[in-house]
Amino acid sequence: MAQIIALVNQKGGVSKTTTAINLASYLAASGKYVLLVDIDPQANATSGIGFDTQTLPLSLYHSLIGGLLPEEIIRKTKLFGYDIFPSNSDLAGATVELVNMPNREFKLYELLRHIRTNYDYILIDCPPSLGLLTINGLVAADEVIIPVQCEYYALEGLGQLLKTIELVQDNLGSPIKVKGALLTMYDKRNRLSRQVRKEMDRNFAGYVFESIIPRCVKLAEAPSFGQSIIQYNPRSKGAKAYQRLAQEIINLDKK
Repeated sequence: MAQIIALVNQKGGVSKTTTAINLASYLAASGKYVLLVDIDPQANATSGIGFDTQTLPLSLYHSLIGGLLPEEIIRKTKLFGYDIFPSNSDLAGATVELVNMPNREFKLYELLRHIRTNYDYILIDCPPSLGLLTINGLVAADEVIIPVQCEYYALEGLGQLLKTIELVQDNLGSPIKVKGALLTMYDKRNRLSRQVRKEMDRNFAGYVFESIIPRCVKLAEAPSFGQSIIQYNPRSKGAKAYQRLAQEIINLDKK
């Protein structure tokens, strides 16, 4: 049975999608079968791994709202063992259409429970908001990874997100757990980055990954070529950081 992990942060620009794409690629490179679920209407994970969202005939929307089986929509990427449940702009309509549906918070959960035996890991790339699509991602997941950019408002946003996770646990009966917060865009030469790291370790002890994602131009360039960093520049410091993160997660799951 797959471990289902949602990558969530209501703030944009924190490397959430970058983490989803590259963590999935290194888990696959480690011999795991991985599915990346793009539940963001912006579809950056889908385009960032090499699919044209404008020409995709079917997307997650058609399963979530239209009732098509996930197997009809899931696509293989160019990396062995790495599949994607793609998104496109159609998914924006789901936020409206889900409102009046029964069990609206459980739609993604119902889809994934039928295919979770096909994978070792299922990663969910959630929108940068705390709306109904993100709630679906949280309810469907076993655990949450929270990418946190090393900047001034990082801790404030993290506190709000943890309260939302508690509400999902209490009101929807979800056993979701926080796997960890991941520091991203870290620059050791920058005093603020060092300060945020120190504050994270102090306020969220035991919930911060040892792996830290540095600022890296190659990480920013890779999606424009429709590639993960393992394809685009596996020797870059960003690639090595995501390789360490994948191994850290595999090691945690062995315990």
